[in-house]
Amino acid sequence: MELMGVELVDDSDVYKPSDDSVLLAQGVAEYAQGKFLEIGCGSGFVSVLAAKKIAVSEVTGVDVNKNAVELSWRNAELNNVEKKCVFLESNLFGAIGGKQFDCIAFNPPYLPTGEEEKVRGELNKAFDGGEDGRSTIGEFLEQFQNFLKPNGVLLTIESSLCNYELTIQKLSEFGFNVEIIGRQKFFFEEIVCIKATKFKQ
Repeated sequence: MELMGVELVDDSDVYKPSDDSVLLAQGVAEYAQGKFLEIGCGSGFVSVLAAKKIAVSEVTGVDVNKNAVELSWRNAELNNVEKKCVFLESNLFGAIGGKQFDCIAFNPPYLPTGEEEKVRGELNKAFDGGEDGRSTIGEFLEQFQNFLKPNGVLLTIESSLCNYELTIQKLSEFGFNVEIIGRQKFFFEEIVCIKATKFKQ
């Protein structure tokens, strides 16, 4: 398949790019620069799109699903950007070390998920946001500032199902300038792309 100029192969055990992926990719296409990090890289679609940008100097993509890491490498090679990329198996920032980035992008698992709603296998990690949809989001918000440069940009996707207003509130409390730069409405939810910037004091 081809999506926004990126050639992709897929894997049944890896989240296939969907409407939320495209919404994040549109934000990345406009705002990503310098050193770029994608948490939850999945197929590598967004990371590869970032790597195609001249303004982006290097790309790191991480995913808790080892199949996603392997697929991201394949798709980077397919698009001839593998020399600009590194993909690692990691739960959030676990494998990042002390690096900081100019842009961090994250399409988290945001669906409220009870025990009976879990998807079988590795793919569940892409959807399962815990009972309120915010378990992984909460962990991310506690950690990300350690890895974002002082004038960096955060781009993240969230849903009305996990109450994205809570994230906007939290980011504002952290001292970020927050805006919604993209949204898509469905009959059961609305997904938004949130952009947050924190300038040097």
